Amino acid sequence: TCPPLKCDLHRLEEGPSDEALLTREQGLQYYRTMQTVRRMELKADQLYKQKIIRGFCHLYDGQEACAMGIEAGINPTDHLITAYRAHGYTFTRGVAVREILAELTGRRGGVAKGKGGSMHMYAKNFYGGNGIVGAQVPLGAGVALACQYQGNNQVCVTLYGDGAANQGQIFESFNMAALWKLPCIFICENNKFGMGTSVERSSASTDYYKRGDYIPGLKVDGMDVLCVREAIRFAADYCRAGKGPIVMELETYRYHGHSMSDPGVSYRTREEIQEVRTKNDPISMLKERMLSNNMSSVEELKEIDLEIRKVIEDAAQYAISDPEPSLDELCNHIYARDPPMEVRGTNPWVKLKSVS
Repeated sequence: TCPPLKCDLHRLEEGPSDEALLTREQGLQYYRTMQTVRRMELKADQLYKQKIIRGFCHLYDGQEACAMGIEAGINPTDHLITAYRAHGYTFTRGVAVREILAELTGRRGGVAKGKGGSMHMYAKNFYGGNGIVGAQVPLGAGVALACQYQGNNQVCVTLYGDGAANQGQIFESFNMAALWKLPCIFICENNKFGMGTSVERSSASTDYYKRGDYIPGLKVDGMDVLCVREAIRFAADYCRAGKGPIVMELETYRYHGHSMSDPGVSYRTREEIQEVRTKNDPISMLKERMLSNNMSSVEELKEIDLEIRKVIEDAAQYAISDPEPSLDELCNHIYARDPPMEVRGTNPWVKLKSVS
């Protein structure tokens, strides 16, 4: 059992249980998952700097407890949609590291056949990676509408960042979700900066969990995997009970810049990043908790780290050596129908084939 979990509430009589139970198996599983995401992102950083990964690339290191805690608190049959910082969720939703890295390098074996890249990866009950700021929120409300319509007792977790929190479409989605009592958990991953702008400079109110106004909300520490898990369980139960949507805020932090084109130290100091790493790192906190409760040993965790490094190295080799998709693949999967279709090319005489 872990110490009391701190949780701020909005329009709620009671919140998640303030105790969390952690078994040894769960602890090891959470550790392995978060450490894999961390290593995968560091490998992506390296491949980007070697110019093997090109284009947009938003890394998730520092925020691992959010993805792991959410996955631990919902069912695989529940639904999840997020913005473009999506590598961590792609992994927790069941995609192998090699498929993620191969997608980043634009290869045939990538999860989206090398055509999606960093911001557009999908899996069963995972609707991506979405490149337009805030655009995934109405889509998430739509997925929740489908859950309600089909009566399958499932929920949709709809994620957005503090940078998207002032978008009009988010408030439109809140309104519809509340009117129709949709089973939607709206989650603001507040990593303190929208690109290079701090929350204080971009938001008149930084209490993102209260932004739903008429929708209940809660805020928890997004660096503590157990806090996140308990809060999500509570939110999912609330939605499944037919009470309508709920808004959550996870206070977290990203170690990298906004994307790979942002060094990340012009609007905050290296000392600030270092302080979070030292005092509040999600992986270190879980590790300390497990060691101090004799749930694992330093040797065992080192062993897991070595296994993970090997998985990441193998995945990176695969992502570098796998072939790029061939040119006749270019127009495939544009339409959701099977007879081959002709797609007009850059001029009226060029005709390209599309097979789905």
